[in-house]
Amino acid sequence: MKPIIIVKTGGTYPDMAARYGDFEDWFVARMDRSAGTLETVSPFSGEPLPPAALFGGIIITGSHDMVTEKHPWSEKTADWIKQAVEADIPLLGVCYGHQLLAHAMGGVVGDNPKGKEMGTVSIRLNPDGRQDRLFEGTPETFAAQACHSQSVMQLPAGATLLASSDMDPHHAFVIGKRAWGVQFHPEFDGKILRLYVHRFADDLKTQGCDVERLLAEIRETPESEALLRRFQRVCN
Repeated sequence: MKPIIIVKTGGTYPDMAARYGDFEDWFVARMDRSAGTLETVSPFSGEPLPPAALFGGIIITGSHDMVTEKHPWSEKTADWIKQAVEADIPLLGVCYGHQLLAHAMGGVVGDNPKGKEMGTVSIRLNPDGRQDRLFEGTPETFAAQACHSQSVMQLPAGATLLASSDMDPHHAFVIGKRAWGVQFHPEFDGKILRLYVHRFADDLKTQGCDVERLLAEIRETPESEALLRRFQRVCN
């Protein structure tokens, strides 16, 4: 069985990493480690991307950078993603990874005109989403953790929209049958999200958010987290 590779496109804040691990650790913690090998590569740190064909599946993480900044490492990763999709290797892009997948395949990414979407939010599956195998068994409306200021503004040609929220109409999509993007964070738990909300509290207040209410409404999201284990079953 080929390993799944986690492509690390950023890292959390050092104080958070010291206490709770980094982005890749949050994914691993919510996946079935008995189902196969998980590897990590960090292109944003300068590590070269190995041939995609070596892997049974690919996960693209979030980042504190913006896809629209078009860093050289990010554009190189976008080209690699496009090759992986064309080779029909199962792929899951999360937050920045979701946006980078859209960008790689010809979609448009930009600042969300409604501002930052942060907190535990309601995600609504559309009819295509309810039929998609990545969301098999997921309720039509489910809770997920969100933490982003940019969004996919226009889906790539041929992409199928799967899910939306009040602040973002493009929360999940699929290209072909095995390349998914999800704007929400299935790897986040409540404590991680609370720390991010605290860090961005001033920005959130400026855009009119009730930060105390956001914090009070944060809860665990097992239906969202389960998506990672379903993705593992798609691989190989």
